[in-house]
Amino acid sequence: MVKFYTTKDNKIVEIEKFVPNSLIKVVDPSADEIHMLSSLLQFDPDFIYDSLDDDERARIEIDDDVILIILKIPKKFNGNSKIPYKTVSMGIIIGKNYTIFSTRGPIEFIDHMIENNKFEITKTSRMIFQLFLLNAKIFLGYLKEVNKTISIIEEELHKSMKNKELEEMMYLEKSLVYFTTSLRSNEIMMEKLLRGNILKIQEEDRDILEDAIIENRQAIEVSNIFSDILAGMMDSYASVISNNLNIVMKILTVVTILMQIPTIITSFYGMNVSLPLQNNPFAYVHVIIWSVGTIILALVWFKRKKWL
Repeated sequence: MVKFYTTKDNKIVEIEKFVPNSLIKVVDPSADEIHMLSSLLQFDPDFIYDSLDDDERARIEIDDDVILIILKIPKKFNGNSKIPYKTVSMGIIIGKNYTIFSTRGPIEFIDHMIENNKFEITKTSRMIFQLFLLNAKIFLGYLKEVNKTISIIEEELHKSMKNKELEEMMYLEKSLVYFTTSLRSNEIMMEKLLRGNILKIQEEDRDILEDAIIENRQAIEVSNIFSDILAGMMDSYASVISNNLNIVMKILTVVTILMQIPTIITSFYGMNVSLPLQNNPFAYVHVIIWSVGTIILALVWFKRKKWL
């Protein structure tokens, strides 16, 4: 899908075809659409193909007068995906009189920015740096959600002996690995923009880029902290679950031993030999009393040994 946008009366409006100084949104394009854009705007079609690869790292590439920026964006997955958060690639292609946002799937916050006229299409650097800043804040927002999820799982682990919670923590840890790796590559890319002469940067735009770098670094630190917390929790609660299982096994073993006592006593009176009190009409009561008394004595002994 390819959509063209321009500015009219200080508002972003969608148009049917390309005009100079326009924004082009490309989402999961076909080969024909990629060929059409690359031929029309004279850039390497690999720029779009690279942006559709979620395994691409954040980087900057320059070919003649066209600049490609790969930005890593966080994405939340619902439904059947075991890993709740991953990162996807977004390509920003900057030419003389156009800017292209290229992604494999729709990016909600970009659509929101366009619909609410948050971008200044004619000010390319500012638009891109605003995108960087918002992207870093979205990383931080997802990290807050991860923290809440960790707290919920922690409560469940106090009373759980199953592997479900540990599996959830493992998948969260994978998400944090995706976040940390992507945030670091985003940081390198943004610092390269800040130091180099790749884009013309006005002083107020430089402030936005510096703010984006600061937010990005904060997200890296938070991601590292949560990753360390998760790793420690997984080790600790793996031991807790193992200990809980040992406690259950100990209780079941004690119950099994106690249940064997009346079985042994009554089995003696099932033998076809002469036995004490065998002619006593209250022999059955005596057997019950002996069984209960022996069980109580065994419980007291277990208590003294601190086995219960």
